[in-house]
Amino acid sequence: MPAGPPCYIACRKATILSKRSPTITAEDATRLRVAIGVLARSLRPTAAGAGLTPSELTTLAAIVRTGPIGLSALADRERLNPTMLSRITARLGDAGLIARSTAPDDRRAARVEATAAGRERHASIQAERTRSLARHLDDLDPAQAAALLEALPALEALGAAAGRDPTA
Repeated sequence: MPAGPPCYIACRKATILSKRSPTITAEDATRLRVAIGVLARSLRPTAAGAGLTPSELTTLAAIVRTGPIGLSALADRERLNPTMLSRITARLGDAGLIARSTAPDDRRAARVEATAAGRERHASIQAERTRSLARHLDDLDPAQAAALLEALPALEALGAAAGRDPTA
């Protein structure tokens, strides 16, 4: 029997999680999820984003990325209930980061878009997060940094697939 704690052995023998990647175990997926979560949380706090909640930050980012977008489409995209999204967009509007208007094709529907101040704030947040990540990458040894760069296309594909999965 292999050495190691029982949980490790049980996890390594766990049901395969992916039919397309049979070498990925439950433990592997857990380790990846934890590492991504820790990294995401370490990059979240920024001076430029001070005063905004995580939901407000992600909503602002989505609005900046998509351009003018209807509130229903934004709620679906960000997986937020419409009431919560209404509160978030009201706070972003009050802060001058987004502007709300009626949709030109349906006067009953509202849409939002980032203001110049919102785009600038988003760019500052992204630049600050990139600098923070670069500092963390500098702490890795060259082999680890090279492995991350090699894995980047797979991580991007994973992110794109997770973004399409309504259960993610």
